[in-house]
Amino acid sequence: MSQRLRPHRIELDDLVLRPFGWTDEPAVAEALRDPEILRWTAGTAVIRTPADLRAKRWLETRVDGWERGNAVFAVADATSDYVLATVSIREVNRVPDQAVVAYWVSPGARGRRLAARALDAAARWSFAKDGLGLHRLSLDHALVNEGSCRVAVRAGFPLEGTMREFFVEPTGERHDSHLHARLATDPIA
Repeated sequence: MSQRLRPHRIELDDLVLRPFGWTDEPAVAEALRDPEILRWTAGTAVIRTPADLRAKRWLETRVDGWERGNAVFAVADATSDYVLATVSIREVNRVPDQAVVAYWVSPGARGRRLAARALDAAARWSFAKDGLGLHRLSLDHALVNEGSCRVAVRAGFPLEGTMREFFVEPTGERHDSHLHARLATDPIA
């Protein structure tokens, strides 16, 4: 059984990383209309759900994510509190002191480098002793998802290698994937 995590809030200048709530359903519904989010990050169960129920299905495992041992952050505008993106740290301590990171950004918020900033902030918190106290965070993305690669590198997650046919789209199409990781001991850029 996963350990429960204490929900946390991280404030950046124009963004706030905070737990998801049911009031975020309209923003999530808008994001889940984007074909790129559906292709790369939504998950097969969400995609197979009728479009009008996708946000609810997606939020079901995120609203209580902290209780289930996953640090699931809504990345929201600091002024309006509207969700622009998400960063999640999951599988915490499945391998000692390690976790896996995932993220997406709503189409209207892309191009502002907010994903890299949010990922960096979540990583710093996860490495901190008063955070999760982790040593290693890893993430992967399909090679053809070049935007995700840029986010990873900008957030201090260097490329470690290529995993052959690792990523499987909901359609069943397979792609080679890049594996990136960041260690608590890596120099901070």
